[in-house]
Parts: sequence; structure tokens; C-alpha cells
Amino acid sequence: MSKSEHSLAGNLALVERRTFGKTGIEVSVLGFGGAEIGFEDAPQSEVDRLLHAAIDEGLNVIDTAECYADSEEKIGRAISKRRDEFHLFTKCGHSSGFPQPDWDPEMLAQSIDRSLKLLQTDRVDLIQLHSCSEEILRAGAVIEVLQRAKEAGKTRFIGYSGDRNDSVYAVSTGLFDTLQTTCNIADQQSITTALPLAKERGLGVIAKRPIANAAWNEPKIGAYGRPYWERFQELRYDFLGLSSDEIASIALRFTLAQPGVATAIVGTKNPERWKQNATYLAEGPLDLSIEAAIRARWNEVAAADWIGQT
Repeated sequence: MSKSEHSLAGNLALVERRTFGKTGIEVSVLGFGGAEIGFEDAPQSEVDRLLHAAIDEGLNVIDTAECYADSEEKIGRAISKRRDEFHLFTKCGHSSGFPQPDWDPEMLAQSIDRSLKLLQTDRVDLIQLHSCSEEILRAGAVIEVLQRAKEAGKTRFIGYSGDRNDSVYAVSTGLFDTLQTTCNIADQQSITTALPLAKERGLGVIAKRPIANAAWNEPKIGAYGRPYWERFQELRYDFLGLSSDEIASIALRFTLAQPGVATAIVGTKNPERWKQNATYLAEGPLDLSIEAAIRARWNEVAAADWIGQT
């Protein structure tokens, strides 16, 4: 290992591990989100380089979904031969090429099998229902599909990925091992709703959108991030006048400071981005006074319709 490689590995070693709720597995606090590599058509060679470097330097959570274009296929091609070196999460729920409608139980079972084939593995560590409504959850059939997949050894754990009251209901059922939900400086609803309940029930918690799509950079955001940009115009945090890197550091460390959060999923197709995120964490925990000020400003300004963004 060269001197520069050793230095980089040393920095990334600061990315700690946390116990993933009642699953008992140890996850890196930074996880890789696979949406961008699919939706933004990242070349396979770039995905290969990105994921191998991530695993080499300590990141051990890879999260994707059946509806992220060809993300599952690219991940399978890149790192299936290293399957025992990372925890692999995926999601199901959207038909994504199947003739049946979303949430059809038969389609869900087929989707899980297709995901395993594309990921080039016989099992994942976690299968999650992807933004499923409370109404559908209450009917029970979709949860039963995941339970059967677990019984068949296709997944070690089952989880729910979503927001708002749907996520609260999912946690309250006691049927899931994990929760993936939105938590960031522009989207704090879960901090007083789903997160405390998930911690109480022992669920492993994955935070999605942990840096709020970097939506403080208005010229760079798309339609997906615009609700956050509009919120930032009202929140007007003092630190929004800092550099983008400094804001991102505060944002990421805020998310990881929330009770129960074990890992934060950051999506990128840029091989340097997740390394930059690791350097933010090397700065240490967010100062409690800054965290308190962010929460206080949210409680002061947040409108009733500032609910979790799916």
C-alpha cells in the first residue's frame, strides 16, 4: 500500500460501526445508496471502481431497489464475488416491468427472485417494502410475502422503507426488523414520530436523504430536491452561509446524531463523494449546541405540511 493509500484508509477507518438494532449486525455509519448509478446511467467501469474502493476502505452497507433502473444489475456485476464482505439491502413493491400492479403479492415474490438474480446472489441481508401505504400494510399480504422470503432463506431480515404515518404504523406492527426513513436538517418529522418508536422496538434504522439532497445549492437541484430548497428559504439556518462542504458536514453529522440511527445512506455515482462524506465524520460528533439550534429552528418554523418526503 502506498503512503497516500495508507493515509486514505486511515481516514476512512474513522467511519465507525454501529449495531443495527435487534439484527445484531455491525454496519458502517456510511452506507452506499444505489439510486444514482441506475437513474443517472453510471458506466459499469465507474460503478466497479466506486464499489470496490468503498468495500476496501470500510464501507459495508450497499442499499438499492428494484425500481432504480439497472442499479441492481450493476451492483451484481461489480461486487457479487465479494458478497461476504458487505451487507446487501434491496427493496420491492413497484412492478418495475412486471405485468401485475404495484404491491401485488405474486409480483412481489417474482420481484424478489429477480433481484437476487440481478444481484448475482442467493440471499440478501435485508428486503424492504418500498414506500408502502398504511392501508396496504394493514391488509397483511405484502408483509407475508417478505416473511416467506425470510423463511426460504432469501433474506436474513425484512424491513420497511418509507415516511409519514405509514412508517409509524409499520414500526408499530412489530413485524419488521428494520426501518429506513427520511431524516435530515430539512426533514425532521421522523425525529419525533417513527424514530423514537423504532428505537424503543429495537429496529435497525437506516436514514435516507441524510444531507437533504444538498438542496441549499439551488442552481444544482432538480424537482426532487426543490421542496427542501423552499424549506431552506424559511429555515435560514445561520450555517447556510458557510461553504457547501461545511454545510454538508453539519447536515450529515446532524442526521447521524439522531436516536437510533445506525447508518446513513448516501447516493452517488462520483467515486470521490462518499470519501468526502467520510472526512466529514472524521470531524467528530456534531456539537450539541448546533444540534439543539437546528431542532429549535425547525420547531419554530416548520409548517404543518412539512411532512417526510418519500
